Amino acid sequence: MAGSTFGTLYRVTTWGESHGAGIGCVIDGCPAGLPLGEQDVQKYLDRRKPGQSRFTTSRSEADRVRILSGVFEGQTEGTPIALFVENTDQHSKDYSNLKDVYRPGHADLGFDRKFGFRDYRGGGRSSGRETTARVMAGAVAAKVLSELGVTLRAYVRSIGPVVCSPDRMDMAHLPESPLQMPDAEAEKQAEAYLNDCMSRLDSAGGVVECRVDGLPAGIGEPVFDKMDALLGHALFSIGAVKAVEIGDGTAVCSLAGHEDNDQFGIAEDGTVRRLTNHAGGILGGMSDGGQVVIRAFFKPTPSIAREQQALGKDGKVHALRIRGRHDPVIVPRAAVVVECMTAITILDLMLRNMGARMSSLKDVYL
Repeated sequence: MAGSTFGTLYRVTTWGESHGAGIGCVIDGCPAGLPLGEQDVQKYLDRRKPGQSRFTTSRSEADRVRILSGVFEGQTEGTPIALFVENTDQHSKDYSNLKDVYRPGHADLGFDRKFGFRDYRGGGRSSGRETTARVMAGAVAAKVLSELGVTLRAYVRSIGPVVCSPDRMDMAHLPESPLQMPDAEAEKQAEAYLNDCMSRLDSAGGVVECRVDGLPAGIGEPVFDKMDALLGHALFSIGAVKAVEIGDGTAVCSLAGHEDNDQFGIAEDGTVRRLTNHAGGILGGMSDGGQVVIRAFFKPTPSIAREQQALGKDGKVHALRIRGRHDPVIVPRAAVVVECMTAITILDLMLRNMGARMSSLKDVYL
């Protein structure tokens, strides 16, 4: 299967299926000398793993990471890093009724038409469980970025019609938030909305926002490999993402030029800085030194228990009720996936940027 590798210098290849032996990734291009242990990766996996609240799938996976290669005596060796998580709670029989039908809202039909074969147990390679590997690779990327003073944090901005209020947002609330919302009042409203969805055997979508701080200006490329283009590639590669925005996103089309331009001014401490951040920290495909703000829009979970009309392999339409354990909303668990794909993209661009100037080469080799 082509398309399972992402990145140029920091290259990530993911492998595994939802109901296979496990999920893993291989990272090529991580610099040697990075202090790295399984606990550095595990804290990210713990944010993604299932079964943490009544609003996530009841599939009980510990998602304990194992570092198989690339680390010696607590430091990266500069060689490929292999990371692995075992699948331990597969209920493959729950999917037996899907063998001969294509589920609405899923990749079943396209996968079968492309390969002439599909793993119908939980979606196989198209399952959201594949993102476990992305989180492992992103955790390592985030550790490298933290050594460079770059920090990232993703959170749920909205679920269904419920949107966090900027005036009430408190990032300190996230560790205790089952929905990964930094607005306690909005979270209560979202819980009520989800309870209603679940009572109707339905699901909800939402928006994940990620903010990146400490990124210097000039990271990215000015033509095809623009930072926003590659971030779009990274986030659109996450299953269920249907739109991506940078900064004000689609709202900029209703602004006048003088309103959209992030003009400069003198701050109270005497430093020169931008007065606004409509661009979301990216201009001309490169970071502008401000906070990078990116949002991923997720569709509702397509696996729902209510009856739907599905296409069968026999070419007929069949009534289908999907069994199994599924998230009524995926954005709480998807937040860390967005954060990790953002980290992978930015680290790759920072590594590529080291060759942009002769002075940088001389700093390394002379």
